[in-house]
Amino acid sequence: MKLPLREFGSSGLKVTALGFGAGHIGSSPAIAGYSEKEAEYLLNYILDSGINLIDTARGYDLSEERIGKYLYRRRSEFILSTKIGYGIPGHNDWTYDIIIAGVDEALRILRTDYIDIVHLHSCPLETLKRGEVIEALLKTMEAGKVKVAAYSGENENLEYAISTGKFGSIQTSVNITDQRGIDWSLPKAKEKRMGVIAKRPIANAPWRFFERPVGNYCEEYWLRWKKMSGSSRMDLDIDWHELFIRFAAFAEGVDACIVGTSKPEHLKLNVDFVKKGKLPDEIYKKIRQTFKANDDNWIGLL
Repeated sequence: MKLPLREFGSSGLKVTALGFGAGHIGSSPAIAGYSEKEAEYLLNYILDSGINLIDTARGYDLSEERIGKYLYRRRSEFILSTKIGYGIPGHNDWTYDIIIAGVDEALRILRTDYIDIVHLHSCPLETLKRGEVIEALLKTMEAGKVKVAAYSGENENLEYAISTGKFGSIQTSVNITDQRGIDWSLPKAKEKRMGVIAKRPIANAPWRFFERPVGNYCEEYWLRWKKMSGSSRMDLDIDWHELFIRFAAFAEGVDACIVGTSKPEHLKLNVDFVKKGKLPDEIYKKIRQTFKANDDNWIGLL
């Protein structure tokens, strides 16, 4: 059985329902990270597993470099997504020039002559409203360097980005504890025939922690999960990992959800879960109802 393949907005691209978030492969062994051998094996294993969407970013340390180094010979086999707007020496962040330079630098590092999807990475609202970064990104499309101009972010920033009509896709948080976008941003994006990538579909796996993980990236999601899982509405007989993955991959409006991991066995598990298909309607509805019953200003998390 293959992973579901979906039209990505009006771009002409088709993405697998499960994509790979490449942040995990960016860390070097010097900081208890990932070795070159491990990165090479995992990146090729991703494509061999049937996943055709890989998402990275300028800020993910060695991630872009490793994708370019180990997958450039297989470039035609996958859709490449990255994020820009910052971190180019000699340029101020969030300016016209850094967008142009950022795309060129990403092309160089990724060893490709085009990038399928390029996001403005959590670009501030006031910067979006000035328009110059959007104009610059569209210029890279005109030059044939980028296929889809995209925005990655949340809440009012995301709402504004969608309203401009200038972007072809968005990336936003969608998971069991982060559902507001399903009711407002995703329908608006679909009205404009935009592609949608769901990030953080497993909410940083809050079930890993027996106690509140104070200061951890997962803390807010853990608090939401505990509140929701304590409700009788969430008395579901499915493994949490599977429940989160299948919920996000088949949520209304989602074209692909991206999950990061450094372990091939975890990647295989994610693939197997998505291949099971959508959750039963009664379970999906119960999860949606439980979120709404417990929502206490649970805005989208970056």
